[in-house]
Amino acid sequence: MSELLNTESRLIPEEAFAELRAKRLREPDAVAEALAHRARRSVVRGDGRLFFVAADHPARGALGVGSDPLAMASRYDLLQRLALALSRPGVDGVLGTPDIIEDLALLGLLDDKLVVGSMNRGGLRGATFEMDDRFTAYDVDAMSGDGLDFAKLLVRINLEDAGTARTMEETAKAVTAAAAARLPIMLEPFMSHWNGGKIVNDLSTEAVITSVAIAAGLGATSSYSWLKLPVVPDMARVMEATTLPTLLLGGDPGGDPDAVYASWGEALALPGVHGLVVGRTLLYPHDDDVAAAVDTAAALVHRS
Repeated sequence: MSELLNTESRLIPEEAFAELRAKRLREPDAVAEALAHRARRSVVRGDGRLFFVAADHPARGALGVGSDPLAMASRYDLLQRLALALSRPGVDGVLGTPDIIEDLALLGLLDDKLVVGSMNRGGLRGATFEMDDRFTAYDVDAMSGDGLDFAKLLVRINLEDAGTARTMEETAKAVTAAAAARLPIMLEPFMSHWNGGKIVNDLSTEAVITSVAIAAGLGATSSYSWLKLPVVPDMARVMEATTLPTLLLGGDPGGDPDAVYASWGEALALPGVHGLVVGRTLLYPHDDDVAAAVDTAAALVHRS
């Protein structure tokens, strides 16, 4: 995957990156100041729909897109793509780990955007301990202190791996803590299993329904819980399994883009579905036209 070649698509000048590096070196307190002074917005407004761009993959060692195993290796290229995505109408916010969120804050790109903190990145891709997906990024106290708007965590449930027990227990604690802090929290559940040394998520309708039932019951209250679910066959049955507000997971890039967009559009029309969270599919599209890919998804979410 090449870097953004169109210089007009590069919204961040080199001098801004130089200033970012200088602040990282000499002014660590500038991070907290940038987050404290960003312009905030309400979570739900207008049409009540939400569209987030996700960029928390690198912290789990997942740098690949398509056939390129290091497509996301350049932080500067990723930030350019995120800047372009966030500049497009209809993009409500960004999901990321602290390093990425703080880079964006220092670059002044988070005004009037919702910021979602990604929590458990400890289940590194391909690791023997992948199912023990510990909370190694944001925690609720840090997100509340930084003024973040949303939390997000992954709940992979493997009935044959004991690491699932710790993940579920810690997830329940996080859900309870988020509710106490009045911080909305997205739960991204999967029924998962080992296959040839790799974790595979079961994307059958029945498995997703089961994962929803388990995830929705985690924590002492579900009052601030949201779901982040993959688009699978018969999404209407999936959405009958919960009353929690739900955002759709865009998934890994692949296949016919038109078919993918069509499946998103159908699922977005279902009761209880309030938006979309997409990462690599839009940030690294097949034709490398980030703006066009983001605009297409934004139109589906906000029905413009």
